[in-house]
Amino acid sequence: QVQLVESGGGLVQAGGSLRLSCEASGTIFSINTMRWYRQAPGSQREFVASITTGGSTKYADSVKGRFTISRDNAKNTVYLQMNSLKAEDTAVYYCNVRGYESGYLPSRPFDAWGQGTQVTVSS
Repeated sequence: QVQLVESGGGLVQAGGSLRLSCEASGTIFSINTMRWYRQAPGSQREFVASITTGGSTKYADSVKGRFTISRDNAKNTVYLQMNSLKAEDTAVYYCNVRGYESGYLPSRPFDAWGQGTQVTVSS
């Protein structure tokens, strides 16, 4: 099994910064694209950012220029640096990691989600 542990959420004033982390552990053979999503109260979960194994990134228009996604392949960890935070960034943030598990032939894919971390931006 593959587990994801998120950290770094909290309460911050508008204009402030937070850095989220998400570490994957377990029976991991390889990791492909890593993503962040968020879900505000009463809203659907939405895409925030993604990063491929090679480091290519994509961002939602609402966070471009303010958020930066990065990863440490040696640590199986993805980060989300959030700057110039706005009240509308308030949400539960989830990481999503896809890859292949070790110990299976043929390799078995996995699609894991973190438990979510609350980010609250006060205006």
